[in-house]
Amino acid sequence: MGGATAGTASQRGSAAPARPPRPGLMAGRAFSFWLVNYRRNWFGSAISSFLAPVLFLASMGFGLGALVDAGPGGPAMGVAYVAFVAPGVLAATAMQTGVGESTFPVMAAVKWQRQYHAMLATPLTVVDVLLGHMAFIAVRILATAAVFLAVATLLGAVLSPWALLALPAALLCGLAHAAPVFAFSATQERDTGFMLLFRLVVTPLFLFSGTFFPARDLPPVLEQLAYATPLWHGVDLCRQLSLGTPEAGPAALHVAYLLLWFLGGLLVARRTLTRRLQR
Repeated sequence: MGGATAGTASQRGSAAPARPPRPGLMAGRAFSFWLVNYRRNWFGSAISSFLAPVLFLASMGFGLGALVDAGPGGPAMGVAYVAFVAPGVLAATAMQTGVGESTFPVMAAVKWQRQYHAMLATPLTVVDVLLGHMAFIAVRILATAAVFLAVATLLGAVLSPWALLALPAALLCGLAHAAPVFAFSATQERDTGFMLLFRLVVTPLFLFSGTFFPARDLPPVLEQLAYATPLWHGVDLCRQLSLGTPEAGPAALHVAYLLLWFLGGLLVARRTLTRRLQR
């Protein structure tokens, strides 16, 4: 009896320790935290995320649009200006949501409220933390884009059933900006860098990436710069789908380019976040 007990204890002692789960497999737990946290204070972002883009569409699409459509040049691309500008505002709204969710919330989780450090005190890894937060950002982008697209459809600014595919296109556009900005935010010690980001990057992108007028109307140098931005690719892709004029080749190029920005941003974000949290 005693020998059997000793043998069992010996087997237990020689058993291999449990392996930790692979990085990324527990990202759902980090995602659930951000989701629960947002459910508690969602109303604070309702105006900026949902109402502001709709008001912008109404003022630019119908207010300015009436003047553009009545002008000597006629409607842009042969359609009413509101139908031209709506997919551009959709992609730009996705970009702004992705950037907004990847700046101050990331700094807060790293430095001010330190949610990331609390997560790393559990079996979660840096990859889990990154993918979980990025999944929540994707939900925020998708929800904002869905509300905007629904309102634009009710206002008659959507001309084709293909516009349903503009929703995942806008999501990809938002993530293509969110991932690189996430990587940038993980390196910041103060929020002054975000002010420069919004003023020198986000605002020029919003104005000069084809959102309100075709990029070909820009001076040649600025036109080529616009074509290099991920927002222009997102705007053009959403516009093709919204107007019902998708072309397989250009659409595939847009998707590939946006995916390159997203996946490349994720790789850099993993490196910068790991370096920051393991100081």
